[in-house]
Amino acid sequence: MEKTRVALVEDDVELAQWITEYLEAKQYKVTVYHDGISGLEGIKLNPPELVILDGMLPGIDGLDVCRELRNTMAIPILMLTARDEEVDEIIGLEMGADDYLTKPVRGRLLEARIKNLLRRTAPCSASSAIVLGQLEVNPDTRNVILNGINIKVSSNEFDVLWALAQHAGSVVTRDALIQQLRGFEYDGFDRSIDLRISRLRKKLGDTEEPYKIATVWGKGYQLAKDVW
Repeated sequence: MEKTRVALVEDDVELAQWITEYLEAKQYKVTVYHDGISGLEGIKLNPPELVILDGMLPGIDGLDVCRELRNTMAIPILMLTARDEEVDEIIGLEMGADDYLTKPVRGRLLEARIKNLLRRTAPCSASSAIVLGQLEVNPDTRNVILNGINIKVSSNEFDVLWALAQHAGSVVTRDALIQQLRGFEYDGFDRSIDLRISRLRKKLGDTEEPYKIATVWGKGYQLAKDVW
């Protein structure tokens, strides 16, 4: 069975070695880069199936690497940071990261997040696009088409739109979205879903109330079924 290819961009040599040994023991193939420049160039030349990216790197900052990769590739990106601050998570997600872990890294949690990201971005076995009027959401190509125009969305923006499209017309709770998209229960503080919804509204031209992606206060979100 072919091993899943992971690129690790981490300037802490000891941490990079520990993560590499842990993941290789779990049957992943890991390529390590110790700075932003080599990481960016190496990933573009030899794209892996997932990137683990430190937020602070020499050469090019990890956030800039994330933004550059997201502009050219749909690869899942898991960011690492030494700081446990909400603003860092928001910035990382704004740059296009799909998930976020703070150091110190715990092996089992890291592996769980990797599996969750790979599962979310795996191609579907059969065509199952959802069409809502002029809006089409296609999980096979991960394309979003509105009024015949391909709307460029990030991987994590697509994931939340797909989750809502599968239940169009019904309310999807924040807890359900976070459990499905991030792999843990809603703690009342996580705002990553709200951030994705805000970006989706802008990209889909959903900028005036009543929103087509409606906030149902105290519960979650509801994607309109018939007004696209």
